Amino acid sequence: MKILVCVKYVPDATDEVSFEEDQTLARTGGSGRLSELDEYAVEQALQLRAELADATVTVLTVGSDDAEIALRKALQMGANDAVLVTDPAIAGSDVFGTATVLASAARSVGEVGLVMCGMSSTDAGIGVLPALLADALGWPLLSQAAALTVDGQSLQIDRVDETGSRTIIAGLPAVVSVTDQSGEPRYPSFKDVLAAKKKQVTKMALADLGVSPDSVGLAAARVEVIATVRNPDRAAGRVIVDDNGSSVDEIVKFLVDATK
Repeated sequence: MKILVCVKYVPDATDEVSFEEDQTLARTGGSGRLSELDEYAVEQALQLRAELADATVTVLTVGSDDAEIALRKALQMGANDAVLVTDPAIAGSDVFGTATVLASAARSVGEVGLVMCGMSSTDAGIGVLPALLADALGWPLLSQAAALTVDGQSLQIDRVDETGSRTIIAGLPAVVSVTDQSGEPRYPSFKDVLAAKKKQVTKMALADLGVSPDSVGLAAARVEVIATVRNPDRAAGRVIVDDNGSSVDEIVKFLVDATK
């Protein structure tokens, strides 16, 4: 079975970010990396591969040529190969356009029995991509998996949320998103890093997938960003010195005033 893991190339959280005049994220300058939450999906895919006969793991992303950095990290973790869909027409796509491209790529890869995603990206944080991808493929969605197993032609997950814990089972092929409670991602060894350099990254364009440029990009986006503003600078803290035993009263008054 081929396991396809959708990953995202995101800005490094320690970098300053900026936006273009059209309110899209400026992708030039700074550094980027594989979204940390996607590393959990890669890890679970690798664990499933170890349990299943003849299983392979392919990682897939959409973006510029720089997005290969994210794919290389997944290859270092142990994925078999990777696919990068890159096309100038994709720039500015929202999550709907991205899901359209990913679904078409999943069909083009062929013989995919399971598509895996992280619970959300660490930049946009929307978290709806797995659902849109499952809808585009016409496959069942099992979301927010804390643990998962494949038994024959079915997938079982354990999901823990605010309502409690439950077990969900669906037939394959399917789409599953995993949480950061599913197990810590492995750290590539030096040997793994060297081996990843020899692994194949296949680049595809929209024409290869049969996707019309009119269906993606900023012009086709259903989500419009009106404006972006920086978070306000953190205000200076207040220091209470207990010189006369009144600090408790002052703290209580501060907390009461803050909740008004």
